[in-house]
Amino acid sequence: MRGKGVRVLVGGFIFIFVLFGLARAQESYVVGMSAAITGPAAETYAPVKDAFDAYFREVNAKGGINGHPVKIIFEDDGAQPSKSAALAKKLISQDKVLLLMVASLSSTYPPIVSEARRANVPVFFAGAVCPPEAYPPNPDVVQYCSTAFAMKFDSQFALSFMAGETKGPAKLGLVAMNIPISRGEIDFAEELTKNMSIKTVDKEVIPPNAADFTPYATKIKSADPDWVYAWAPWGVEIKTFEALRKLGWKGKYIAWGHLPAEDDLRRLKDDNLYVFTTNAFFADNLDVHKKIRDAAAAQKAIYPYTFLSEGWIGAMVLEDILKKTPWPPSPEKVRTAMNQLKADMKGLKGGPLVWTSTNHFRTVTYYRVYKWDSKKSGIAVVKDWTPVEVK
Repeated sequence: MRGKGVRVLVGGFIFIFVLFGLARAQESYVVGMSAAITGPAAETYAPVKDAFDAYFREVNAKGGINGHPVKIIFEDDGAQPSKSAALAKKLISQDKVLLLMVASLSSTYPPIVSEARRANVPVFFAGAVCPPEAYPPNPDVVQYCSTAFAMKFDSQFALSFMAGETKGPAKLGLVAMNIPISRGEIDFAEELTKNMSIKTVDKEVIPPNAADFTPYATKIKSADPDWVYAWAPWGVEIKTFEALRKLGWKGKYIAWGHLPAEDDLRRLKDDNLYVFTTNAFFADNLDVHKKIRDAAAAQKAIYPYTFLSEGWIGAMVLEDILKKTPWPPSPEKVRTAMNQLKADMKGLKGGPLVWTSTNHFRTVTYYRVYKWDSKKSGIAVVKDWTPVEVK
């Protein structure tokens, strides 16, 4: 009887041990994302959710990371600052996320970062414009960014490209959305032109809720610019361009190449519409593009696969971070991994994405310019990968 009791006791311990092991194996890396899934900015930011869903569906199907699944809690902030504050607090205090990601307008940043700083949780801008606080040499300890578009560097490249494409002096129109980062970047571009052969002749700052772009386009056209440069969410960029064309303006237009840009180049077939970006277009037909197409089809993504590259890049970065975060994870361990990041971009960028303790943006950024080429009946590279060191 005594031997039987010992066997029962040992068997019980083994059973408990197995259950404990299974439970630990199912424990997840929990991260959160505040995103503009609905609202006027959704076309630019909501596809990031699609990409993360498709990417981590495959990761989790293969066993997760370090033997643990990845759980991403998405919250829709609608690009509303007051809503983003409440959601950030909920994700941090209730859901206990290791990392808080953002894919929304810059107006949502202050309340999100405030909550993250209070809890010492890192913030990862994955699909949202990079704030200057992520830049070297003294970045904010909680703010990191994988997103392609970024203040100052973008305008310096865009204006340099325009100057190289123009013989002699040029007149320039500028377009921004009336949100802090967009407006600030276009103000910076205007300052840059004061020391160039390019002269700013008009600047339009358009409200986020604008429905009719004709009044703004009319002012730009009346200034008779040779080029127009837009740095704003895609809706503002492309609707201003189309309004200008309807008014008969024939000049050249360059805009930051947000997620819908590639499809709109094909739709509009305008040889004088240029987009610059740091992500390779699907027209390049890389192996990673095929993988994104297949994953989007398997996930039944809401948005076209051509909208998913920015989110896919963010997902690759997140996987790299979590692979380097030992179990059990903590926000501090995650931040340590983020300060030692070197993520292979598989050709989606001109080189790897590197973060250090003194640079939470990237050590080198790579730009490329695309346009529609009527002679080739397709999208063409106008200027190939151009590296810019970030110091």
